[in-house]
Amino acid sequence: MECMEEGYLAKIVQGDGAKEIKVGEVICVTVEEGDIEKFKDYKPSAADAPAAPSESKATPEPAAPKVEEKVPAKAPEPKAPKAEKASRSGDRIFASPLARKLAEDNNVQLSSVKGTGPDGRILKADIEDYLAKGGKSEAFAASGLDYTDIPNAQIRKVTANRLLASKQTIPHYYLTVDTRVDKLIKLRGELNPLQEASGGKKISINDLVIKAAALALRKVPECNSSWMNDFIRQYHNVNINVAVQTEHGLFVPVVRDADKKGLGTIGEEVKQLAQRARDNSLKPQDYEGGTFTVSNLGGPFGIKQFCAIINPPQSAILAIGSAEKRVIPGSADGQYEFGSYMSVTMSCDHRVIDGAIGAEFLKAFKGYIENPTTMLL
Repeated sequence: MECMEEGYLAKIVQGDGAKEIKVGEVICVTVEEGDIEKFKDYKPSAADAPAAPSESKATPEPAAPKVEEKVPAKAPEPKAPKAEKASRSGDRIFASPLARKLAEDNNVQLSSVKGTGPDGRILKADIEDYLAKGGKSEAFAASGLDYTDIPNAQIRKVTANRLLASKQTIPHYYLTVDTRVDKLIKLRGELNPLQEASGGKKISINDLVIKAAALALRKVPECNSSWMNDFIRQYHNVNINVAVQTEHGLFVPVVRDADKKGLGTIGEEVKQLAQRARDNSLKPQDYEGGTFTVSNLGGPFGIKQFCAIINPPQSAILAIGSAEKRVIPGSADGQYEFGSYMSVTMSCDHRVIDGAIGAEFLKAFKGYIENPTTMLL
């Protein structure tokens, strides 16, 4: 059996194989360092027998009489009043291994916890009671910082659990490519006046990215798949989840069959879904059933490049960075020109998508981005 207290084994009273041991009998003696020799010839006396009713009032734990009672200096002292002092010897604080582990996991300073165990030792229940009463962790208490604990909404708890499971169970690897977007920007500039004239809403760069990703998935369907342990499930529908950050948390509404929809339709759906996400009015059918995810921190926030976490059970996610102008070699020697480039990083599940397959997808995606008129054919 495991001893819940720290110390040294000074005497074994009931050896291996002993039988008919009564509840409350002494089976061994554990002491502090330096007291081992005092119990060399120790033998249990009648006082060590199971505690009578009268003893139970004076001793906190009659089922486990402590050997410290045998030391003449401590025997007459009542234990309850000196509980907190007895748990400390100089700078040392006595606590059970489980209590120390729980305190360490929750950054609790043992010196701030009052022990209720024998001789004031700190037990697991003391740490749990301290935390239940709102005890502050050592990390904050020691530094003297002023802070506010913000309750987690259900959507944040769900997101946290899913992303944690993703990083712990999915072997991520990352592929990054730079795509030139001058033609993409030019096409958007030509299409938006037509959209406005027909009463539609403007097409964003992200709408074009979603369309390019959907068509690339149709070309490389291996990336439109899920790991199912005994087999890989390859989807025939291309449903693109779009990450939307709101004050309520992160939502990923889905654009279904994005490969079959026009840019105007995709743009309209994304705007409607994003608004529902901000209003916290998304329904399950608005975010369930996605096969691939696009996350864009470039346009809204100017992030140059980042690596996103795969949204299970999907096998890949595309992280879109911001577009920036670069000086590049011109058509003739000694000539230079400006070009706008956008960094794109694909996070892949290596169980499903081999490196060459992921590279093939990015090649197809880059082809659509750099020659965007092919998306209209």
